[in-house]
Amino acid sequence: MDSSPATSLTNLLLFNNTIQPELMRSVHAYDNGMKFEREFVFSENSSYVEMKATPILTSLKNFRVPEISEGFQNGVWLCIFAFHSDRQPQFSNIPSVLLVTRNPKLQTIPNLHNDLHMIYKLDQKAVKKDLLQDSQREELQGNSNDHQPTQKVLPVLSQDLNCLPYEYEEDVSDFEVQDNEMNDESLPGSVEKKKRAPSDHIAKITLPDLAKYFDMPIVEASKNLNVGLTVLKRKCREFGIRRWPHRKLKSLDNLIHDLQEEAKYQESKDKAAAMAVIERKRMLESEKENIEKKPFMDIQTETKRFRQDVFKRRHKAKASQKHSSAVSST
Repeated sequence: MDSSPATSLTNLLLFNNTIQPELMRSVHAYDNGMKFEREFVFSENSSYVEMKATPILTSLKNFRVPEISEGFQNGVWLCIFAFHSDRQPQFSNIPSVLLVTRNPKLQTIPNLHNDLHMIYKLDQKAVKKDLLQDSQREELQGNSNDHQPTQKVLPVLSQDLNCLPYEYEEDVSDFEVQDNEMNDESLPGSVEKKKRAPSDHIAKITLPDLAKYFDMPIVEASKNLNVGLTVLKRKCREFGIRRWPHRKLKSLDNLIHDLQEEAKYQESKDKAAAMAVIERKRMLESEKENIEKKPFMDIQTETKRFRQDVFKRRHKAKASQKHSSAVSST
């Protein structure tokens, strides 16, 4: 077995086999230009094992390591984790099965463990920095609450294709938004701060517990879970959730509803078109179920393109309607 070279890691990709979930494949890239593709068996009842791997993913012509993100799929291999050192922030959120502090079996496969450990250390530094900044902001806000209320500042030009466009957003609930902009515990006019959630209650929160509230904004979810917003974000990081999936799921729900209406409209006009619409609706429903089970996954590229087409058609329809109204009024 080759060992990782004593150079800096630039990219790490982890793929799960959708047919045999115990099989994992990784791609490691380093700053000296070296690249390794490895395969592992993540057995539930025994130690993990590294297998002799023949390059599959890296041999593809269109496989560009720096461009791969979570949710990318090639054949049976689905990317569940992607680390790129040249992107901001300088860490990635790691799924629990790949978290070195929660999965001791990773020590049996040092080629993967060592690189994950390095990423985990970067992640911990970033989390500590975030928490320090949170506490400083809360302290400053506490000193200024007696003088004037803080204003909520919405992010500008921060549109992400993995989120709904602003006209469909219910709430600003990204992890990137400052805690003091969303935390109801620190809003001006509060009589007193809520008591901190007991540590044993926080420790008992599992991924299925979080999944019950994926259909609502993160602020509402934190209230239903009886924890603060910062605590909920920290739990999300533990489970590898970079963004609260509410808006991804809401976006898919909107598309599914639109396709359902379109299928009804086409049913009496064109049976073949209606069947095609129903098939796409089923695909979106399946994608929604996958995201609910694996909330770290992104919306598929094909779905993003389809959604953009829908938005463009709506925009053209509105523009045409406005033009017609203007012409008729003149």
